[in-house]
Amino acid sequence: MKKIILSFASLCVALGMSASPKYVFMFIGDGMGMGHVMAAETYNRLSLGNEDNILMMQFPVASMALTYSASSPVTDSAAAGTALATGRKTKNGMVGMTPDTTAVVSIATQLKEQGYGVGIVTSVAYDDATPASYYAHRPNRNMFVEINHDGARSGFDFIGGAYTHVAEKNIDACANVFDDYRANGYTVAHGLKGLKEIEGKEKVLLTGGNPHSPNDLGYTIDSLENVLTLRHLTAACLSHLLQVSPDRFFMMVEAGNIDHAAHGNDGAAVVKEVLNFQQSIRVAYDFYLQHPEETLIIVTADHDTGGMTVGVENGRTPTFDDIDYRHASKEKFNDYCLSHKDFTWEEMKQAMSNELGLWSHIEMSEKEEAVVKEAFEAMKANADGSQKTLYKEFNNFSAIVFDILNHKNGIGFTTFSHTGNPVPVFAIGEGCEEFSNVNNNIDIPAKIRDLVGLD
Repeated sequence: MKKIILSFASLCVALGMSASPKYVFMFIGDGMGMGHVMAAETYNRLSLGNEDNILMMQFPVASMALTYSASSPVTDSAAAGTALATGRKTKNGMVGMTPDTTAVVSIATQLKEQGYGVGIVTSVAYDDATPASYYAHRPNRNMFVEINHDGARSGFDFIGGAYTHVAEKNIDACANVFDDYRANGYTVAHGLKGLKEIEGKEKVLLTGGNPHSPNDLGYTIDSLENVLTLRHLTAACLSHLLQVSPDRFFMMVEAGNIDHAAHGNDGAAVVKEVLNFQQSIRVAYDFYLQHPEETLIIVTADHDTGGMTVGVENGRTPTFDDIDYRHASKEKFNDYCLSHKDFTWEEMKQAMSNELGLWSHIEMSEKEEAVVKEAFEAMKANADGSQKTLYKEFNNFSAIVFDILNHKNGIGFTTFSHTGNPVPVFAIGEGCEEFSNVNNNIDIPAKIRDLVGLD
């Protein structure tokens, strides 16, 4: 399959084909730098034993994009999302606007005005910075009520994600948000049951349905059951667009949990999220196989989060075999610890064995056990420090445990924040060769515009 993909791309370049895709898929791995990709690929190759690379690495075009914003060498998701959506640089914190607060139109809006179907889906809140950049125009990414006002009037055919950020401050206010969407012709549905409720509808807002966890759909590594996933949303969005606009459409799909896991420096969770992302890409790729001369798939990232590396400071050989013994994300384990402070050390040690594989499958030295036990006792005595990241504050005990796990895997991080590193770009399909050089992030929507014939 890989040789066929490469041959097709080479033929496009050799013949100078004028590509004009009818179906455009734009996948964004939030926070997904090359370290994140290589960690997932290393696990795929060494632990799962797969000879083929992960799907996006099989695409014929592989390049990179620069991500700096108008205000900093290190972008945030709002400025990066705006760049990818509109082709314009802006200041960190702003969505769909230039630095002087002039609203700029996204490629999604332009395509909708030209008769394309449009779908925007994410594994985090649907009004988070990246998806909002495609339909909203606000000077502050945290203006969630106003962002939803814009979303309800976008006319987009499908919007999907975990929930609305409005729930974080006032769950009751969510009713007004959803009523506004309904007033503008949207069917609002929630959870797995919502997949049935949206069938045959014209415009859809589909959420994970949990107002108490609006930030994301949950981590793959936590093996949550009976919940909406990014793959569900991607497949539902594609099905809906084929119903309402079968001749041409644009989809943006964001894997937002990669960023959340990387902010927490949770290496194993990042690996599982990148692999989960491949399942959503697979939905589009299967469609591409049926329409290879009419489809373009682009996979990129808005920025690098965490400065993740395969390899740590002491030269330890990376080994990911024990990741499959990990049944809890750092966030889940942190919450578990805080709710079980009455545990004895032996009880907590057993819990770590069951949920993280420590001692049962992962050898712990006497020194490592002493460090972890000391942190556990400090947590019980409320003398524990904390590790604060963008989305979560971790108790020091959890932080130490996961630092040890990362080190044993040979996974390193340089920060809990974003970096200015370039990010990968993978592409396949009509016009994919246009993305083969080093891109600035604003070049990506500009090239899409050229390929589909937008002014």
